[in-house]
Amino acid sequence: MKRLFGVFLAIIALAMAFALVGGGGGVARVQQATGGRLGIDDEMNDEQERLISGFAAFELGKTGNDNGGSPQHPDQYFPRGSGDCATNISSNIKVNQNCLNLTDPDLQGRGQAQNETSIAINPNNTNQLVASFNDYRRGDGTCGVSWSTDGGRSWNDSTVPNGFTRGTTRPRQYWQAGGDTSVAWDSKGNAYLSCQLFNRGPATSTNPDRSSGFFVYRSTRNGGGSWNFPGRPVFQVTQTSFLPLEDKQFMAVDNNSNKCAGSPTTVNPGSTCTPFQDRIYVTWTEFAPDGTAFIYEAYSADYGEHFSPRHLVSLTSPLCPNDYGLGTADTCNENQFSQPFVGSDGALYVIWSNFNNPETFGTTPDNRNQILLSKSLDGGNTFSNPVKVADYYDLPDCATYQQGHDFGRACVPEKNATANSIFRATNYGSGEVNPTKPNQVVVAFGSYINRHSKESNGCAPAGTSPATGQDLYTGVKTPGACNNDILVSVSNDGGQTFTGTTTDPRALPSTNTAAAQATTDQFWQWIAYTKNGKLATSYYDRQYGTDEATGFSDVSLSGSGNAPDYSVWNVLRVTSSSMPFPTQFPEGGNTAGSVFWGDYAGLDAATNANPLWSDTRNPDLFACRDASGAVTTPPNVCTGQSNGTPLNDQDAYTANLSIPNPG
Repeated sequence: MKRLFGVFLAIIALAMAFALVGGGGGVARVQQATGGRLGIDDEMNDEQERLISGFAAFELGKTGNDNGGSPQHPDQYFPRGSGDCATNISSNIKVNQNCLNLTDPDLQGRGQAQNETSIAINPNNTNQLVASFNDYRRGDGTCGVSWSTDGGRSWNDSTVPNGFTRGTTRPRQYWQAGGDTSVAWDSKGNAYLSCQLFNRGPATSTNPDRSSGFFVYRSTRNGGGSWNFPGRPVFQVTQTSFLPLEDKQFMAVDNNSNKCAGSPTTVNPGSTCTPFQDRIYVTWTEFAPDGTAFIYEAYSADYGEHFSPRHLVSLTSPLCPNDYGLGTADTCNENQFSQPFVGSDGALYVIWSNFNNPETFGTTPDNRNQILLSKSLDGGNTFSNPVKVADYYDLPDCATYQQGHDFGRACVPEKNATANSIFRATNYGSGEVNPTKPNQVVVAFGSYINRHSKESNGCAPAGTSPATGQDLYTGVKTPGACNNDILVSVSNDGGQTFTGTTTDPRALPSTNTAAAQATTDQFWQWIAYTKNGKLATSYYDRQYGTDEATGFSDVSLSGSGNAPDYSVWNVLRVTSSSMPFPTQFPEGGNTAGSVFWGDYAGLDAATNANPLWSDTRNPDLFACRDASGAVTTPPNVCTGQSNGTPLNDQDAYTANLSIPNPG
């Protein structure tokens, strides 16, 4: 059986020195900064440790340090006029409007970063947008939101009232941290935020509470400017044990403006009306004490006031022969990264990554996994048995190829002897239904083995690491060999079959058709249709300049209109310049690289496309320190360096773009 070890294994605290230099300031050296260490792996089996999201694994870290630009954009810290710190970079628009906090160097990123982004456009007024992200400006992570009334050209921040919710055993449940956000609109112009809230327990504080839950907040007719209080629970657990852990929730809303006449209780496939107008769906993973990781769903039929009991999505299937000896009735028992999405006929689709496929027995070097889909025609009460969307190959083991860094996680290694690109990353699926063809379902996903990256150019699957359980390949650090692509799998029969069901990832269409993308990495995609049926996908992209060698990244947008196979795309650069590899939340040692830059990025489209990503082009700033490490008096503002690398911030950025025509 494939050995799968994971993220909760201890990360040795490595010394890291910061040099903080600023005009008129001194020089300070901070002797130690460490990555997160959970110390809770005794409650999780190997497969659960591998699958837990980067956000949950990072945020539940034991140390709380998790720390690590040239000052090109001082407006990130110094407000202009009566406004905040809107530091736009050419046509790239800063979404979070806050001025940067000056965090102590050993806590770099805490009190500062924004990452893991989601964005949604009001279907009734495409000038209204709402965006969400993990927001660390209060110190710990929380659910951050910004809103726009001019198509994303300017933004304002709103505050989500999530300090406490109603408790299950006491009147109030207070929360220490939150994140894993997603946003959506209903057909009446209300915006919704899905927010994971949790307490860390004794690993990081004297409070033994390890409660967690998912909550939905509604912005009632004011476009994200404010939110109802308290948040409404989707699913909530009150406990002092680490497991069960509810992780990686995503939300979708059926905002079709055409409600079916009468009161039908099931979908008429292919119809242009929906029986379930404004129903809110949330799906997630539960890591249970018995070692399983099932996908669940709950819905609200009253605008987010109440949610249904949860329903099991990841049902049994012959596609899942390896149950890891757990003996569960439903054999698809190890899953992660679910996403719900809704067709114009009201059909609910849920996709997720599954790790019970035959190759996980580990009898061959083939280390592929699979993306599965289940469908509900009765508003999320029951689901079909899973069908295969496609096989895919995950990103490579970070420790093996990046000098031991970020042990237990996958990452996107640069093609160089350096080890700077060590932020945890995974491939996942994102799906949409063509609004002009309700039976056409498209799923985009990353795969390390693809038509550009395979045995013929020196990239071959090589099993899994016996130490971490993460995937191994030949050619990971070789220029022109391994590289990640964004692939597409298409169904034209309402999700019953997909082009990727029987087609190997090496032969599936890639959205990365620019010449330089054939030898470079693309990752963290999201997809969206325009209202007229044009398909777009945005993603991080290393085709530009020296990105592939340095670990820098850009963002690109690919457009296609050639249904039904979506084999022809055109690519547009979104970022106006390359983003340095992230440095907030560093692990330390011989690299300034960050271990956490979020888990995903967002996109929505109406007429134009609005990608939303976490950007590292603004410098991180600190209070200047003298040679002893004390803050200088009078205090001043300094930039920072680590291992010769200028330290940078993580901010949410967007752009409003015409989708490139294919061909």
